[in-house]
Amino acid sequence: MNSSYRWVIVAAGALIGCVAIGSMFSLPVLLTPMTEATGWSRTGISSAMTIGFLAMAFCSMFWGAVTDRLGARMVVFAGSCLLASGVALASVAPSLLAFQLAFGLVVGAGASAIFAPMMATVTGWFETQRSLAVSLVSAGMGMAPMTMSPIVAWLVSHHDWRTTLLIVAAIVAAVMIPASLLVRRPPALAGGSLAAEAEPGAEMSVGEALRSPQFIILLLTNFCCCATHSGPIFHTVSYAITCGIPAMTAVSIYSMEGLAGLAGRLGFGVLGDKFGAKRVLVAGLLVQAFGALGYYFAHSLSEFYSVAVVFGFTYAGVMPLYAVIARENFPLKMMGTIIGGTAMAGSLGMAASPLLGGWIFDVTGNYGWLYIGSFGMGIGATLIAMTFRPFPEARLRTAPSPA
Repeated sequence: MNSSYRWVIVAAGALIGCVAIGSMFSLPVLLTPMTEATGWSRTGISSAMTIGFLAMAFCSMFWGAVTDRLGARMVVFAGSCLLASGVALASVAPSLLAFQLAFGLVVGAGASAIFAPMMATVTGWFETQRSLAVSLVSAGMGMAPMTMSPIVAWLVSHHDWRTTLLIVAAIVAAVMIPASLLVRRPPALAGGSLAAEAEPGAEMSVGEALRSPQFIILLLTNFCCCATHSGPIFHTVSYAITCGIPAMTAVSIYSMEGLAGLAGRLGFGVLGDKFGAKRVLVAGLLVQAFGALGYYFAHSLSEFYSVAVVFGFTYAGVMPLYAVIARENFPLKMMGTIIGGTAMAGSLGMAASPLLGGWIFDVTGNYGWLYIGSFGMGIGATLIAMTFRPFPEARLRTAPSPA
């Protein structure tokens, strides 16, 4: 576990995650050019993102289970190929439905083959500095709005949206496919090693793990956590505009959240190693809830910036800690399945709140109840996380060594 190669795994995961998330979130940048060029509705184009989140949700656990059986390299390689193919197919889509299927289903399924397998692999490579390691991978994903999004914006200013997506597909293939070949199984699982069989809880079956209160609590916490921040992430720029802030300036609020999120991922990683992942997660979830509520009271640009720093720091910082808690409580041999399950719950939470926020605005004419509802979900996530208890020592006894 002291091998320096573990940091190569971290670097590869950060790079792959950045390009994967960046390619998926290229759609908001292309929304207006696509609408003007095709006549397709904004709602129709945007729904491809919702489909993508749903595809990520329902594929995450599958890819995680395959990772447990075959290793992350094959899964991440397949996901990279699928992602590049989906973006390429979307670039030549002849209709809105074809675009939704290509960008939503195919790209979403490809992206889901990245997060859970890479997180499961990284947690297996680290016994110390585990929170920091998964936070660095998450930070790579968080770099997408500051790297891939400007690249896409520059491309679409010089080419049409179809050519832009085709170039993005080429970037995905050129970066992600070679980087996926750097991924290796953790030493405890590689080459038939018996180390994983001797770890605490190794005798636990996958079925027992999936039925355990610990797993269910992680699922519910992650769902409520993502439902808390997804609505504000998607709608705060629109809300700021309704408060009289110019559109271009309002976009900078999202950028402020992203910058704070990078610091949050690293900061929570260090804190998780120092004070324990669960303790830091509970504290972060509570601050996230009040951060979401803070937007309800924000009206000036300075107020929006202040809330964005707190909210971005906490919502991004807590996300890697779920993988750390999973690794501390479940056997390494099923880590892909466990983290895939939590990623599924998170993706469902991400898919729910943006639609709900739009409905709230259509019905009430403002976003007030979105932030109040997000606060309630955040408090719910905090209370659920507080009920998490590690497996009893008797349950996590060391499995007998083979004769």
